[in-house]
Amino acid sequence: MVAKELKQFTLEEVAEHNKPDDLWVVIDAKVYNLSRFKDLHPGGISVLTDGEIAGQDATEAFYGLHRHEVLERPQYQRLQIGTIQGEQPVIYSRVVGELSDVPYAEPTWLSQGYHSPYYTDSHRKFQQAMRRFADEFIYEDAQAREEDGKRPSQSVIDQMAAVNLHAMRMGPGKHLQGLSLMNGLVKPEEFDYFHELIITQEIARCGARGYGDGLMGGKVIGLPPVLNFGSEALKARVVPEVFAGKKFICLAISEAQAGSDVMGLQTTAVKSEDGKEWIVNGTKKWITNATFADYFTVGCKTEDGLTVILIERGPGVETRQIKTSYSTTAGTAYITFDNVRVPVENTLGEEGRGIFVILSNFNHERWVMCCSSARSQRSIVEECLKWATQRKAFGKPLISQAVIRSKLAAMIARTESVQSWLENITYQMCHMTYKQQSQKLAGQIAFLKSYSTRCAQETAKDAVQIFGGRGITRTGMGRFIEHYHRTVTFDALLGGAEDVLSDLGVRQAMRAMPKNARL
Repeated sequence: MVAKELKQFTLEEVAEHNKPDDLWVVIDAKVYNLSRFKDLHPGGISVLTDGEIAGQDATEAFYGLHRHEVLERPQYQRLQIGTIQGEQPVIYSRVVGELSDVPYAEPTWLSQGYHSPYYTDSHRKFQQAMRRFADEFIYEDAQAREEDGKRPSQSVIDQMAAVNLHAMRMGPGKHLQGLSLMNGLVKPEEFDYFHELIITQEIARCGARGYGDGLMGGKVIGLPPVLNFGSEALKARVVPEVFAGKKFICLAISEAQAGSDVMGLQTTAVKSEDGKEWIVNGTKKWITNATFADYFTVGCKTEDGLTVILIERGPGVETRQIKTSYSTTAGTAYITFDNVRVPVENTLGEEGRGIFVILSNFNHERWVMCCSSARSQRSIVEECLKWATQRKAFGKPLISQAVIRSKLAAMIARTESVQSWLENITYQMCHMTYKQQSQKLAGQIAFLKSYSTRCAQETAKDAVQIFGGRGITRTGMGRFIEHYHRTVTFDALLGGAEDVLSDLGVRQAMRAMPKNARL
């Protein structure tokens, strides 16, 4: 298809086209003919025929009402008929693979002129590749699926599998051996938690909370018990097909009557008479990815205590979608197990010691959520900084208001503190064994998650105040703010409620309290 040739006009020539049936405007040095579009304009004809719009440079007025992405839609690109002579467009949207130059839009280690002791050349190259991958393959699908509620597209799942992202999202370990990571960019033995942090934060930039969980978030928390406690035969059958994106798995612990109280689970598993099978009965609620999961890592009450069992979708397993504050693309569901027969070989860990299987998973799960929360807060800071500089109120840019600057200052301080604490803990994780992490970081990670989600909720509240009515509107200028404010509490609940985790952190500290310590 041959691109149409665009003419050049002077501002004086554009000014002659200021009538309803002959209506041109200039936006960022581009000339648009709106004569046929005026009746279709969502805001009505009067907005376009206003004397300060028709035939004029409407750049400031346009960006006071619309996101730049509107001009990139094909139906509006076709309205452009030329450019202004001697001028060049200066406004651009997100550039695929590129860093943002808005202050605090990127963490310090990615900001020009700043340094970090944590990140190596390997991390920087990996970040560049992951940024491009997320922008090219994930972003558009995230926006579409968050809106229509469908499962993340299989094409995206397959693209992630091609570079072994599904395997990398499990963190460093033996499961990476023999795999080509991001087309050989990182060797399996060099992959560490900072690489994983980068993956999580680049995906979080998409600004679609439900989609982020739907993008096999259930695997991130549901597959580790299989990797760490499953038999070799079970792992050989399940892990490769999950890493390949051909099968999906979720973690099924929470129940209507038992959320944070893991020991209060009511789902039961009883051995068959021949001892070869578990017979599972009960329900699970709020289970991420369950609507499309093939495997369920399930916490069950057994004769000896709590036991974790891997259940495959089949007879007796029923999932029903639950509509929550974020998109159904996450696959959140209510699960019913009705006399489900499961081979005892699907037991994960020792019978009656399932609590240790579940607890061993919590640190990594909560840390991943902190990675996502930190990056999401930063994206909101970027949105607010852009809006405060382009929006005018009382005849002045919003940023000229001291109260707005005060809110932005608090948002930035919270975001930077969360990222700094996160990177410190990540460094400790890179230099500790799994057992040491359990002993020393359970409290730290619990504190960080509680702190980061409290910060996130404060930032969401401030962002809505800065955007005003747009901050509670699901489309348009404030759509990311509205979405964030509506979904931010998920991080505050999933993986453990804030108060529960804060208490856990203090109790962990008390275990190390010297008995002879006195004032």
